Amino acid sequence: MHKCKVCSYKSPATEKLKDEELELLGKGCAEVYFKAGENVVKQNALSTNVAYLKSGVVKIHMNENGVEKIKRIIRGPRYLCLPSNFSDKINHFSATALENSAVCFLDLETFKSFFYSNGDFAFQIVKDLSQNELKNFHSYINSSKKQATGRIAESLVYFYKEIYGSKTFTLPISRLELGEFSGTTRENASRILSDFHHERIIDLNGKTITVLNEELLTQISEKG
Repeated sequence: MHKCKVCSYKSPATEKLKDEELELLGKGCAEVYFKAGENVVKQNALSTNVAYLKSGVVKIHMNENGVEKIKRIIRGPRYLCLPSNFSDKINHFSATALENSAVCFLDLETFKSFFYSNGDFAFQIVKDLSQNELKNFHSYINSSKKQATGRIAESLVYFYKEIYGSKTFTLPISRLELGEFSGTTRENASRILSDFHHERIIDLNGKTITVLNEELLTQISEKG
């Protein structure tokens, strides 16, 4: 049986749970492994469990009028789609693994009960949701002011700083998806990556990217 009590991937909220609460959480927890490309959470399906990305990288995306749009790309450990769990119990987004990932599915009613029994746990969840909301707000405001070049640079900075923590990484999405994620077209994404390569801002070898001039890439990202 999965033991949440000894898990080394606890969220800040789970760290606030008492031993008996962790035991209860573990009894209603199922850990599932997903290969790259497999669907973790499906849009419009009933939200019956809290999904916690223990490790790996996933994209959060949704279908809008027949068009798939990437909303976020995140790396574990962190919760997936929590707002759906506490609103109308319908998943408003899909989550798809971009690389092999481990996800813990937690019993929703048990998870919700901790809001009443443990104020520190509830505070951490609210804090996490608030921080994500502020990040989304600032990202939207900043991106709306930038040209395509700035948005692609911003995405590359995000990948090497927030997702992989390395200046060399394998882009986990296609050029089309990079364009969607950055709010531009596939053609623009491909052209800008090629321009960055020729200007020695990055080294581009297939899907492997190495940031060569971090300062300049950051400046382009910030100034747009």
